[in-house]
Amino acid sequence: MIDDVLAPSLDVLFCGINPGLMSEATGHHFARPGNRFWPALHLSGFTPRLLAPSEQHLLPSYGLGITNIVARPSAKASELTKQELAEGGLALAAKVADAAPKVLAVLGISAYRTAFARTKARIGPQDELVGGARVWVLPNPSGLNAHWTLATIAGEMGRLRGYLPTKSWVQ
Repeated sequence: MIDDVLAPSLDVLFCGINPGLMSEATGHHFARPGNRFWPALHLSGFTPRLLAPSEQHLLPSYGLGITNIVARPSAKASELTKQELAEGGLALAAKVADAAPKVLAVLGISAYRTAFARTKARIGPQDELVGGARVWVLPNPSGLNAHWTLATIAGEMGRLRGYLPTKSWVQ
């Protein structure tokens, strides 16, 4: 099991679908070399430099954290069942209520739709709250998601960053 990166009152709690096998092996979120999470996070202005997955412990210093909907690792998110995603959504809501981030950013529209029974959800801000936090759905940064490029994923993360209350983000 991979540990969450949490701290009280984060600006954004990023939420992956579930750990990949490389993440499980290393203990670091988004550890597969082809995953675009870390580069997009930097390109969007959330971090001052490109962080390596092994530097995930630095995220709370930027007001950021990471968790997953489902804890079970798999080679592909498509290996998860609808029941696992729905149960993960309930657990995530409780985790968010405890951690109290300003925004929960779910990385994967299909997983979000299934986990929270929001069949019409789109990328971007959502009307509903999860665990008391605003929800923003972002594209899945996996290299398997060919519909989105690094630039477009970073652009969506930048939209989220622009939504947040004024903060002295990375210069």
